[in-house]
Amino acid sequence: MTKDRKASDALVHDPAGGLPRLLEIMARLRDPSGGCPWDLEQTFATIAPYTIEEAYEVADAIERQAWGELRGELGDLLFQTVYHAQMAAEAGLFGFEDVATSIADKMVARHPHVFGSESRDKTAEDQTRDWERMKAAERAGKAEGGVLDGVAAGLPALTRAVKLQNRAARVGFDWPSTDEVIDKITEEARELNDARQTLGETEIFEEFGDLLFVVANLARHLKIDPEAALRAANTKFTRRFRSIEAALAARGKRPEDSDLAEMDALWNAAKAAEKAQSPA
Repeated sequence: MTKDRKASDALVHDPAGGLPRLLEIMARLRDPSGGCPWDLEQTFATIAPYTIEEAYEVADAIERQAWGELRGELGDLLFQTVYHAQMAAEAGLFGFEDVATSIADKMVARHPHVFGSESRDKTAEDQTRDWERMKAAERAGKAEGGVLDGVAAGLPALTRAVKLQNRAARVGFDWPSTDEVIDKITEEARELNDARQTLGETEIFEEFGDLLFVVANLARHLKIDPEAALRAANTKFTRRFRSIEAALAARGKRPEDSDLAEMDALWNAAKAAEKAQSPA
């Protein structure tokens, strides 16, 4: 926090204060002699779930093309970085400037074709391969000897599955084509069904996980982001179910007053209406 309280107040209330204003606000929130009791109780571990949530809210605003909301959501996500940096500074680990310097240095190092002497005559695919080679070298510098080392455990499970599979594929541990992946999905579905018929909850749980893992691999082979695909499916389901609710309301009913046959027919009607509205 700025030592001069008057100067601190002036900065906190300055609409044009920019990033220094935000950093000062964060420092004041964590000030033991006048900060917010809730903020003072927080730790890296307690704030981490909010960081993840804010990142998803940014993604949600982009997916909905809610550009009026995106500025605020990006601000919320930036505040998470500021929050963690403030706690790190209090612990003598690093500060916000160190965070900014770290990412700036990384971007310069990973784009020698922009900031260095390498040729800019590269495709996006070429750059992706270069990027992966650089990251591999960085992992080697961190003594991450295993192929799968450094894939964050806290990632969403589908995203982490794809990253693990990408790493394994680099050393040749991968199916040669999409056909083999689809065959494996059929095999895993059969094993899940067998487990459901003859085994216990633990085995069913494991077989279901295996099936999801192979589905994530199919997404990778098809060059689909499984998280984005599932979010889109969730959005579609929500939209169509709301159509069911609206149609039932027009009949003076609620979903709990209906049955599966009626709701399924309304679902199919909503699906057909969407297809009819889609461009040919």
